[in-house]
Parts: sequence; structure tokens; C-alpha cells
Amino acid sequence: MKVFLLHPDRDFQVDPALRDEMYKAMLSGNLWALANVRRDRERRQRSAPTPPPTPPGPGDALAQDLELATLWKAMAGGDEFLFETAKRAVLSSLHDAAAIVYRQRVLADCLERPAIIRQLYELAIEALENERKADGGFWLTDRPDSTLHRSVRILTLHVDVLRRLRQIADQQAQDFRSEGFTRFFAMIKQELADDYLQAVGQHLRELGFSRGVLESARLGQGDKGRGYVVRRLREQRWTERLPFGNRTPGYSFTIAPRDEAGFKALEDIRGRGINLVANAVAQAADHIKSFFSMLRLELAFYLGCLNLHERLEQKGEPACFPEPLAEDQLALTTSGLYDICLTLHIQDRAVGNELDADGKSLVMITGANQGGKSTLLRSLGLAHLMMQAGMFTGARSFRASICSGIFTHYKREEDTAMEGGKLDEELSRMSQIAGQIAPRAILLCNESFASTNEREGSEIARQVIRAMLDKQIKVFFVTHMYELAQGFYSQQPGAALFLRAEREPDGRRTFKLLEGGPLPTSYGEDSYRRIFGSAGAAPAAVSTNR
Repeated sequence: MKVFLLHPDRDFQVDPALRDEMYKAMLSGNLWALANVRRDRERRQRSAPTPPPTPPGPGDALAQDLELATLWKAMAGGDEFLFETAKRAVLSSLHDAAAIVYRQRVLADCLERPAIIRQLYELAIEALENERKADGGFWLTDRPDSTLHRSVRILTLHVDVLRRLRQIADQQAQDFRSEGFTRFFAMIKQELADDYLQAVGQHLRELGFSRGVLESARLGQGDKGRGYVVRRLREQRWTERLPFGNRTPGYSFTIAPRDEAGFKALEDIRGRGINLVANAVAQAADHIKSFFSMLRLELAFYLGCLNLHERLEQKGEPACFPEPLAEDQLALTTSGLYDICLTLHIQDRAVGNELDADGKSLVMITGANQGGKSTLLRSLGLAHLMMQAGMFTGARSFRASICSGIFTHYKREEDTAMEGGKLDEELSRMSQIAGQIAPRAILLCNESFASTNEREGSEIARQVIRAMLDKQIKVFFVTHMYELAQGFYSQQPGAALFLRAEREPDGRRTFKLLEGGPLPTSYGEDSYRRIFGSAGAAPAAVSTNR
């Protein structure tokens, strides 16, 4: 059975090392190792020497600059498993419009029927707890009869969960319209038919061997048994149950009560036959466990989306399913775009912005200090990430081309170790980005190369931007460097979009970004007045944009 709720043709990615170890344990027939493979792996990891720290990757910088931890915490709702699933899913972008729409439609079903999704998730957790319930606090060995008893008990508990899963499919399938859920419920109805569940229940009752074990074997070399097979006991006729009834003739022997060697030999014969049955039953139990593990993993992403959507609904914030377009279309149009991470931190609603950057490879953002430039940059990065994760976005509408990757280059605080200057650090990070970024990607720059003087910083930024544009990389650049912005504005007025943070005549910020060319000032005196008050003369206007 396959879940296929996150992808139309494959499971969500799992830990390859853990998957390979489980597969090898299953093939070896060591079922006790299969049950404890995770525990053994964790023990080896704890005893292994601590590897040296790795340098931050692009995902780490992206999470820091876009404040993705805030997004993941809102999706998790305090659940560590939901947090890790949300983190993995958001950073694992989809690059096919059809795959994104597939996930959006599944999510739309989840948003319409959240109670059913939570019920399915709890059912998956209950199934995964069956292994612990089956142990029952008893000490288990690796003997075949012990493995069989444990596996039968797990399967018996699984069958009860599967019956309830089938009941949900019967009652709710007609209310779901997405391809993912339609196929999922159809698979449940087909695979878990009534006659199948009834047959499984009958087999599990027989595997209790309440009437003993019937085995067959062939004579091997040295008159030793080989090829032990457990046979199904024939149902007795009622006449055979009578003390004087007709019975099938056969041979028998009795072991003396004190014949320990005889009992051990008989136990060995019994175990040889049961071992094959125990392996088969344990693999069946593991198959069902794998199904519920994947069901929990994939539903965890949608449960996280439900948690986030509820938070936004409580604040009255809009959310929409974006329209993903092909990478080569160079499209970006949005209405009411806001920063989801910002609104999760404040009591009031966040200010939304309108943007029409269709056909634009460069978006240059300038204007007054504290006017919302960095917030818009972050909201654009979040919207693209959430769109390519198959989620809704924080906007009334959002339409954009798919990107091959998102990279950020934000200013950093001073290096406390004093191993290099800030400009060296900025150049080093940009060099790393240049080695990883690919055509059709997005680069978000926030006050890059502002650590040096404006003339030098503008020249460095100009060369970086031109190199990125030549490689068909879309660049969003927030800057206070007037020479840089004015240079592009005068040379490419139609090939780029220029936005400017709005400022009222009295100095108030509306946090709206409007189309407009750069100004030689970013009104640093406003910041001075906010800090020191209106008393005293304000300094001359400076072109800083913090």
C-alpha cells in the first residue's frame, strides 16, 4: 500500500541510511534485528566520535535570513515531529507546476475537512504504538515462537486499526475531490476489502496454534529432517471429536516427563517449522508499520499547514493558493503580499503590498529607513518557498514562475573573532553562492556590500548583479546606495522594476512599497528624531537605509 499524498508517483523522502539498514535486516531473516534496527543505529551514533562542525550551507542562511524557524514553529504547534517534517518539506522545493498543483489540491481537501485529517493522523500514531503495546512489558527473545507470538499480536492490533481506516474511507471518500485523496481512499477500499480482513483475522487465530502445530519434513542426510513446513490443520468432523469416533490413523510417541533432551529436540523441530511462518508474519507486520509511518509523515506536513492556516485565520490574514508558472516565463504578480513571519510576531495585521514584476529580472528596492523594504524582501522569499512546497501563501493573490533555487545575501553582524573584515566576509559568502546558484534561480540581497564606502560597494554590487542577470538569475536588491540604484535606473528603466518605500510628508511610514526611482536621501533625520526627539537640530539628510 502506498500513500502518495505529497507526490503523485513516489513516497516522501526518508532517511536513506535507516531505510537501507531495515531492508538488510529484513532480508537476513533476523527479525529481532529488524525490530531493533533504529535502537542499534542510535546507539552507534552516540558512541561514534563527534564529527567536526560543517560550515553553514545555503539552507542555513536561508532559514536565518527569512526567519523560517518562526514559520516552522507555527506549523508545529509545539510538536517536534511536525517541526522537523515542516522543515524538510519547505526546504525540499518542487520544480514542476503539475506536482505543486497536485499538492495544493490535497491541501485544499485538508483545509475543508481538518477534523478528518487529524483523525487519520491520530490513527497512524495509534498504529505505530502497536509495537510497544504488543511487548506488554514482557522480556522477548529471538526464538521463533517468541517472534511469532509478538508479530501475531502486532498484526491483530493492526487489523483493528485497518478496519477503522476502511470505515473512514467508506464514510468520507465521497467528500474529497483531490487526486491524491481520491486515489488513497480507493486504494484503502480495494486493499482492505471485507473478505480480505476476514481472512486475515482467521489466519491470525490459526497462528495461535491452539490445537497444536502440524509440520511436515523430508528426510535428509543422516536421517535428519530438512525442509520443515507448517501445515494448516484440517477442520475435524464432529464424529472425530467423539471419544469413540472414527479418526485418521497415524503414528505418535510420548516423551517422558523428565526427558529434557527429548523436549529440547522437539522444541527445535517445532522452531524450525515455525521460523518460516514467524519471518513471514513479522515482514507483514513491518509492511503495515511502514505504511502507517509514511502516512503519519505525509499527513504531518498537511497538519502543519492546518496549524499555520488556523493562526492566520485568527488574525484575519488572507491566504491564497499561488499560481505556479514555468521557469522560463519570468512572471511575478501579487496582491496583498505580506510577511507571514512578521504577522506571527505582532498583534496587528501586517501591511500588504502590490507588485507587478512580469518580465523583470531585476527588482531594485530603495527608500526611507524603516519603511518595509526588508520585510517585502522576506515576504517574497517566503512566498516563493511556500509556493514550491505546495502550500498557500500570505497574499490575496500570487502568481510567479518557478525558480530553480532561492539564495539570500544579507548583511551580518561584526565578526567577533576578528578573523576578517565585514567586506571580506560578504565577498566570501557571495563567492559560495556563485558556486552553487544556477540559471532561473532567485537571489535576495539585503544591503549587500554596505560595509565599505558607497563608491566601492556600488561597483562591487553592480558587477555581481550584471553577472547574475547574464546567467538568467532573478535579483531582488534592497540598497541604500544611491549611486548603485541610480546607475541601473538611468541605464535600464524598462528592464528592471524600481520600488521605493513610501514616506508621508510628516515622516510617517506606511510600509507600502510603490513604483518609483531612487532618491539621493533615505531620510536618516527621521531616525534621529525617533531616537533623540525633536529638540535640537537634526543632522543633514544622509543616504543610509538601515
